[in-house]
Formats: sequence, structure tokens, C-alpha cells
Amino acid sequence: MFFEPETWVAVAFLILMVVFAYLGVFKKAVAALDHRADRIKAELDDATRLRQEAAKVLADYKARSASAEREAADIIANARSEAERIATEAKAKMEDFVARRTKTAESKIALAEAQALADVRAAAAEAAVQAASTILSQSVKGQVADDLLAKGITEVRQKLN
Repeated sequence: MFFEPETWVAVAFLILMVVFAYLGVFKKAVAALDHRADRIKAELDDATRLRQEAAKVLADYKARSASAEREAADIIANARSEAERIATEAKAKMEDFVARRTKTAESKIALAEAQALADVRAAAAEAAVQAASTILSQSVKGQVADDLLAKGITEVRQKLN
């Protein structure tokens, strides 16, 4: 058993382990592994923190985006209602303007008709007075003719005007 290679490999391994223990290699290896584990844990904690911050930023972005969309929809709705209100006001003003212009035109037409009727009546009265004056002056002579003529002209003018 003393000359077997496996025995010498086992003895060499044990001696190597004793030397490593004496030199503190195990403590350094454990410390290095602990240090690496701490570093990995810190990186995982940092990654978790960054993920939480990213989730918070994403939620904030979504909230702001939704708020902006609501605000845009409100602005569009207000603009539409304002445009409808302005269109309604413009239509009402236009209808009022047309009604006033129509009323003014109708009153001018009525005034012109009344003036034309008055002018026709005045012309007819003047023609009737002239005709009566001519007829009476030819048929009646003297002072009686002048009195009758003046009285007739006055009556005709009163009745026709």
C-alpha cells in the first residue's frame, strides 16, 4: 500500500491542504467568495432599485400621457362647442341683419308706394281741377261763375287730397 500511486496522491493532497490551511488560503478564498457574493448582491439590489425606478417613471409617463390625452380631448371638445356657438351667433346675427334689411326695404317700398299714390292722387286732383275749371269757365260767365269755380275747386281739392 505504501508504493501505490493513489496513496502518494492522497498524502500529497493532505499535505497541500495542511499548507493551505497554515497559509490561510481557505480564509482568503472564502473572503474572496464572500466579497464576490456581496458585490453580486449589491448589483442585484441596484438592478432591483433601477427596475423599481423605471417602473415608477413608466407609471408617471403613462399618467401624464393619459392626462395629456384627456386635456387634448377637452380642448377639442371646447373648440368644437365654441365653433358651434360662434356659428350659431353668426347665423342669428345674419338672420337678424337680413330681417332688418328686409324690414327696411319693405318700409321703403311702402313709403315709395304711398308717395306714388299721393303723387297720382295729386296729379288726378290737379287734372280734375283743371278740367272742372275749364268746363265751368266755358259754361258759366260772370261773378256767379267765379264764385262757383272757386267753391268747386276748393271742394275737389279737399275730397281728392
